[in-house]
Amino acid sequence: MNPHKTERLHALDSLRAIMMLLGLVIHSAITYGVIDYGGGWSLKDPNAIHLSNDYIVSFIHAFRMQLFFVVAGFFGAMLFYERQPLIMLKNRVSRIVFPFLVFVVLLWPTIVFTFGYTKLVFIGDSDALANTLANFSSLNSWIPQRTFHLWFLYYLALITFVSVGLGLIFKKLPALSNRISTAFSWVIQKTVMRILIFAGLMALIYFLMGTSSVATSTSFIPDFNTFLYYIFFYLVGWVLFKSKHLLDTIKQSDWISTILGVILFSVYFFMNESLNYELIIIIKSTMVWLFIFGITGLFIRYGSNHSSRMRYISDSSYWVYLLHLPLTAIIPALISDWPLPASLKFLFVLISSGIICFVTYHYLVRATFIGKFLNGRSYTRSIKDIKHETQIIPKLEGVNS
Repeated sequence: MNPHKTERLHALDSLRAIMMLLGLVIHSAITYGVIDYGGGWSLKDPNAIHLSNDYIVSFIHAFRMQLFFVVAGFFGAMLFYERQPLIMLKNRVSRIVFPFLVFVVLLWPTIVFTFGYTKLVFIGDSDALANTLANFSSLNSWIPQRTFHLWFLYYLALITFVSVGLGLIFKKLPALSNRISTAFSWVIQKTVMRILIFAGLMALIYFLMGTSSVATSTSFIPDFNTFLYYIFFYLVGWVLFKSKHLLDTIKQSDWISTILGVILFSVYFFMNESLNYELIIIIKSTMVWLFIFGITGLFIRYGSNHSSRMRYISDSSYWVYLLHLPLTAIIPALISDWPLPASLKFLFVLISSGIICFVTYHYLVRATFIGKFLNGRSYTRSIKDIKHETQIIPKLEGVNS
């Protein structure tokens, strides 16, 4: 007999989508920041930079992918327990592994071109286009060397497979599994306790890794620190599913937690060079869980009702994230000589990239085979035709699980 299906959780669905879309904000702002990100982001507009853009980038980095993996773990557990492990694995291969393999190949030349072209424009190369195209004369230029922004799909697939294995093991250990769920349920209801406990576990992981910062790995060779860091958040989301009846308790002190997270982040951002290793770990470990519980609580408080527009945005988020990177890399080259301050250039890149992403989604993806490939089904283009669904399972066919 199939277990009772969980009703559609609009708040978590929207939360997952917004976390993905914030990638567009990060990659629109980072070119106009002061901080040198090295190989992580090689573009820097020589005519327009400002520290405010670094604040935006670092602020979003403080919680975005951590929250995404918590929600991914929650939805992953939902598939595991309500659709059975084998069905979950088939679903994850179709919705995560296949899109990763296809788009890492398709996007590679566009990413190489846009980054190469913009870099030459920024240094004043008068023949930037020809010199960039010359790089594609060899076959190696067409073969992906890195995952770029698709790293999260790569690690989501790895973490999913490991989590399924752990889930099968714990199915054989029901007593231990129940104890963990009981303890988790008790902790999740204690506003201060849950911050302290999860921050403590996070700090322990930092010390285990021997670092106070986990750089996003875009290598095809799995990075242990990246894997360990994000599987922790995924597993918290996985266990949270077992306590889904307590989700409303996360609303407790949601505003306070978020505001404290902003204050703590600001302290870290402006004073990190004067902080020692241990204090940085304590601040970052506390800050991320203030954000996770605070922002999740706000979404549960204000986003739990069905919204056709939010559902449309959620449906589009996968495509928008896949497409946005080459756009945010090439548009800065097109406006490099515009006499505008860094903040206005950032906003122009953000808005223009967003418009292109959503327009192409609406006309080329949503009702086509591409939309079905990404989300498990195609949809009508009309927002008015989006029906109120009581089950979240159909939406789980997309990457949001």
